[in-house]
Amino acid sequence: MIMSRIEAPRDEPTGNLLDRLLAGLPAEAVLVDPDVMASYAHDMASFCPAGVPAVVVLPRTVEQVQHVLRTATELRVPVVPQGARTGLSGAANASDGCVVLSLVRMDRILEVDPVDRIAVVEPGVVNAVLSRAVGEHGLYYPPDPSSWETCTIGGNIGTASGGLCCVKYGVTAEYVIGLDVVLADGRLMTTGRRTAKGVAGYDLTRLFVGSEGSLGVVVRAVLALKPRPPRQLVLAAEFPSAAAACDAVCRIMAGGHVPSLLELMDRTTVQAVDEHTRMDLPQTTEALLLAAFDTPDPAADLAALGALCEAAGATSVVPAEDAAESELLLQARRCALVALEAVKGTTMIDDVCVPRSRLGEMIVGVERIAEKHALTIGVVAHAGDGNTHPTVCFDAQDPEECRRARESFDEIMALGLELGGTITGEHGVGVLKKEWLAREIGPVGLEMQRAVKQVFDPLGILNPGKLF
Repeated sequence: MIMSRIEAPRDEPTGNLLDRLLAGLPAEAVLVDPDVMASYAHDMASFCPAGVPAVVVLPRTVEQVQHVLRTATELRVPVVPQGARTGLSGAANASDGCVVLSLVRMDRILEVDPVDRIAVVEPGVVNAVLSRAVGEHGLYYPPDPSSWETCTIGGNIGTASGGLCCVKYGVTAEYVIGLDVVLADGRLMTTGRRTAKGVAGYDLTRLFVGSEGSLGVVVRAVLALKPRPPRQLVLAAEFPSAAAACDAVCRIMAGGHVPSLLELMDRTTVQAVDEHTRMDLPQTTEALLLAAFDTPDPAADLAALGALCEAAGATSVVPAEDAAESELLLQARRCALVALEAVKGTTMIDDVCVPRSRLGEMIVGVERIAEKHALTIGVVAHAGDGNTHPTVCFDAQDPEECRRARESFDEIMALGLELGGTITGEHGVGVLKKEWLAREIGPVGLEMQRAVKQVFDPLGILNPGKLF
């Protein structure tokens, strides 16, 4: 089917592109069937336009990626790099006439070194697959987005992803210590190091983390690992209000505690999860706080944290007794976004990070916005680092409801900035938040970012229309 499509009549520019790509790629790596290409046209974000690609390519080697970029540069064709398309900002959306460069077939774990505590991987390696592989060596790769069973390391790097364990272990940027990157003209550049320390020159590795494929294509990553911690135990605390739960978060952080996880779900989210999973979660709570420790004595740490929750007004504090019970509680949090999507069929997921001290104001403000627009908006949050995910539930077939959903999204973004926050803690900018990035960083910051883009991609072919 692929070859019949390629040999079919077409206009000269597209035909020339396909001929040039096939000169350096196997036929099975070049997809032009319209229905197949449509499935590669967008990620999971709502309200983000996507174009029609000219071709989808799935390389398996660095040399094949270089060939694609050289061809695109010579023909002045835009290239949109993609991972598993689990993103939530439209950063992987195709543009008209582009080459979609899907890296999912570059999925090898090249090395795991227990002495240097590093893993060397290709971009298509799935996060959970890496985590399990390094676990066999007694090691731990901490960043764990909710989509960890499907999202790829390359996508995590592109959007600077976080996860449930950020409060203790940090985000993707803190674990990427070296990269191989194919630049827009096809040249291969190596950044960073394999060593525990290294400060030679500008930190170009960090520059690529979070760049959403706009500066180059990551084809290999050196990732820092940690020793595998003890199995964590989880505590669940119910609160009569979101404000009380946020007060508990402030007490925990001010008290110097370092939980491995500190997650919050508001009443709307708890009810949606219970409806979706039938887990018999508490229906009377206004907020549910999940906390965990992976210390040598997690029970003692949970007892201290539980006391702080009670002091903040918790109506119930229940520590898990074992790993199985802990995993059940975490599963409730991991399926929160899926459960909210089931409420109306479509969601628009915000990603606003505010100072921890203002987390309560953020959640109360979202409640007011939901009431104003007569919408269901559930809030899940990585409470330990102030990263909230207000999730707007709406019927995509109802134009009026879509309008209100979009307006509520923008009001939530504005509220986050008013509280001293940022428009994204881990999902990236993509198409969805271009206007808001400009508001956050200002005209001088925007000018400097565009100047950096110009250095790495002077023709503007890499993921055009994203970020700014």
